Amino acid sequence: MRKMVDVEVILDESRTDPKVTIYTKEKNARVDSIIDAVEKAAESDYPMIPGIDAERIELLSQRDIIRVFTEGRKILLQTEGKVYIVNRTLTSLEEVLNKDRFLRISQSEIINLYKVKCFDINTAGTIGIIFENGERTWAARSRVKAIKDMIKKSI
Repeated sequence: MRKMVDVEVILDESRTDPKVTIYTKEKNARVDSIIDAVEKAAESDYPMIPGIDAERIELLSQRDIIRVFTEGRKILLQTEGKVYIVNRTLTSLEEVLNKDRFLRISQSEIINLYKVKCFDINTAGTIGIIFENGERTWAARSRVKAIKDMIKKSI
Protein backbone atom coordinates (compact mmCIF):
# COMPACT_ATOMS: atom_id res chain seq x y z
CA MET A 1 0.00 0.00 0.00
CA ARG A 2 1.35 3.43 -0.96
CA LYS A 3 1.87 6.07 1.73
CA MET A 4 0.01 9.32 1.21
CA VAL A 5 2.56 11.42 3.12
CA ASP A 6 6.11 10.57 4.09
CA VAL A 7 6.85 11.99 7.56
CA GLU A 8 10.35 12.33 8.97
CA VAL A 9 11.12 13.71 12.45
CA ILE A 10 14.61 15.04 13.17
CA LEU A 11 15.45 15.89 16.78
CA ASP A 12 17.55 19.04 17.07
CA GLU A 13 18.34 20.38 20.56
CA SER A 14 19.14 23.84 19.18
CA ARG A 15 15.53 24.39 18.02
CA THR A 16 12.96 25.84 20.38
CA ASP A 17 9.98 25.61 18.00
CA PRO A 18 9.30 22.82 15.53
CA LYS A 19 10.01 23.52 11.85
CA VAL A 20 7.98 21.82 9.14
CA THR A 21 9.34 21.57 5.61
CA ILE A 22 7.23 20.12 2.81
CA TYR A 23 8.92 18.66 -0.27
CA THR A 24 6.52 18.34 -3.16
CA LYS A 25 6.43 18.37 -6.93
CA GLU A 26 3.72 21.05 -7.02
CA LYS A 27 1.60 23.08 -4.63
CA ASN A 28 -1.96 21.82 -4.80
CA ALA A 29 -5.07 21.40 -2.64
CA ARG A 30 -3.56 18.41 -0.83
CA VAL A 31 -0.47 20.40 0.14
CA ASP A 32 -2.66 23.32 1.25
CA SER A 33 -4.69 21.00 3.49
CA ILE A 34 -1.47 19.66 5.07
CA ILE A 35 -0.31 23.24 5.72
CA ASP A 36 -3.69 24.12 7.26
CA ALA A 37 -3.58 21.03 9.51
CA VAL A 38 -0.06 21.83 10.73
CA GLU A 39 -0.94 25.48 11.44
CA LYS A 40 -4.11 24.52 13.32
CA ALA A 41 -2.24 21.94 15.39
CA ALA A 42 0.53 24.43 16.19
CA GLU A 43 -1.92 27.09 17.38
CA SER A 44 -4.36 24.80 19.18
CA ASP A 45 -2.70 25.29 22.57
CA TYR A 46 -2.63 29.05 22.20
CA PRO A 47 -5.90 30.74 21.27
CA MET A 48 -6.25 33.51 18.74
CA ILE A 49 -6.65 36.95 20.30
CA PRO A 50 -9.55 39.12 19.09
CA GLY A 51 -8.46 42.66 18.24
CA ILE A 52 -10.77 45.53 17.38
CA ASP A 53 -9.83 47.65 14.36
CA ALA A 54 -12.35 50.45 13.71
CA GLU A 55 -15.61 48.56 13.10
CA ARG A 56 -14.10 45.09 12.66
CA ILE A 57 -12.93 42.39 15.01
CA GLU A 58 -9.95 40.41 13.70
CA LEU A 59 -8.69 37.16 15.18
CA LEU A 60 -4.95 37.54 15.58
CA SER A 61 -2.41 34.76 15.75
CA GLN A 62 -0.08 35.02 18.72
CA ARG A 63 2.94 34.76 16.44
CA ASP A 64 1.90 38.06 14.76
CA ILE A 65 1.76 40.02 18.02
CA ILE A 66 4.74 42.30 18.71
CA ARG A 67 3.55 43.63 22.05
CA VAL A 68 0.49 44.30 24.19
CA PHE A 69 0.46 47.52 26.19
CA THR A 70 -1.74 50.05 27.91
CA GLU A 71 -2.32 53.57 26.71
CA GLY A 72 -4.57 55.61 28.90
CA ARG A 73 -7.29 53.18 29.94
CA LYS A 74 -7.11 51.08 26.76
CA ILE A 75 -5.31 47.79 26.21
CA LEU A 76 -3.64 47.86 22.80
CA LEU A 77 -2.17 45.02 20.79
CA GLN A 78 0.46 45.81 18.16
CA THR A 79 1.22 43.72 15.08
CA GLU A 80 3.54 44.56 12.20
CA GLY A 81 1.00 46.68 10.38
CA LYS A 82 -1.65 47.75 12.88
CA VAL A 83 -2.55 48.52 16.46
CA TYR A 84 -5.76 46.95 17.79
CA ILE A 85 -7.87 47.54 20.87
CA VAL A 86 -8.33 44.47 23.07
CA ASN A 87 -11.28 44.07 25.45
CA ARG A 88 -9.30 42.12 28.07
CA THR A 89 -6.98 42.97 30.91
CA LEU A 90 -3.23 42.50 30.62
CA THR A 91 -3.42 39.88 33.36
CA SER A 92 -6.02 37.82 31.49
CA LEU A 93 -3.97 38.09 28.28
CA GLU A 94 -0.85 37.02 30.14
CA GLU A 95 -2.67 33.84 31.18
CA VAL A 96 -3.51 32.80 27.58
CA LEU A 97 -0.36 33.96 25.78
CA ASN A 98 2.38 31.40 25.12
CA LYS A 99 4.70 31.67 28.13
CA ASP A 100 7.72 30.60 26.06
CA ARG A 101 7.12 33.45 23.64
CA PHE A 102 5.73 36.32 25.75
CA LEU A 103 7.23 38.16 28.72
CA ARG A 104 5.75 40.79 31.00
CA ILE A 105 8.26 43.64 31.16
CA SER A 106 6.23 46.11 33.20
CA GLN A 107 2.88 46.61 34.81
CA SER A 108 1.64 47.97 31.50
CA GLU A 109 3.37 45.88 28.82
CA ILE A 110 3.89 42.31 27.55
CA ILE A 111 6.32 41.66 24.70
CA ASN A 112 6.79 38.88 22.16
CA LEU A 113 10.38 37.69 22.64
CA TYR A 114 10.44 36.36 19.07
CA LYS A 115 9.98 39.92 17.78
CA VAL A 116 12.85 41.40 19.82
CA LYS A 117 15.96 42.41 17.90
CA CYS A 118 18.07 43.12 20.98
CA PHE A 119 18.11 44.08 24.65
CA ASP A 120 20.02 47.26 25.50
CA ILE A 121 21.34 46.69 29.01
CA ASN A 122 23.01 49.86 30.26
CA THR A 123 25.05 50.75 33.32
CA ALA A 124 22.16 52.62 34.93
CA GLY A 125 20.46 49.24 35.43
CA THR A 126 17.66 49.72 32.95
CA ILE A 127 16.86 47.55 29.95
CA GLY A 128 15.80 49.01 26.63
CA ILE A 129 14.12 46.63 24.21
CA ILE A 130 14.45 47.16 20.47
CA PHE A 131 12.03 45.27 18.24
CA GLU A 132 12.72 43.98 14.73
CA ASN A 133 10.51 46.78 13.33
CA GLY A 134 12.76 49.43 14.97
CA GLU A 135 10.41 50.42 17.77
CA ARG A 136 11.78 50.69 21.28
CA THR A 137 10.37 50.22 24.76
CA TRP A 138 11.74 50.00 28.29
CA ALA A 139 11.43 47.37 30.99
CA ALA A 140 10.40 48.39 34.48
CA ARG A 141 13.20 48.30 37.05
CA SER A 142 11.24 45.73 39.03
CA ARG A 143 11.41 43.34 36.03
CA VAL A 144 15.12 43.77 35.19
CA LYS A 145 16.29 40.79 37.25
CA ALA A 146 13.71 38.46 35.69
CA ILE A 147 14.69 39.61 32.19
CA LYS A 148 18.41 39.16 32.88
CA ASP A 149 17.73 35.66 34.28
CA MET A 150 15.69 34.80 31.18
CA ILE A 151 18.51 36.02 28.91
CA LYS A 152 21.13 34.03 30.84
CA LYS A 153 18.96 30.91 30.68
CA SER A 154 18.63 31.15 26.90
CA ILE A 155 22.37 31.59 26.29
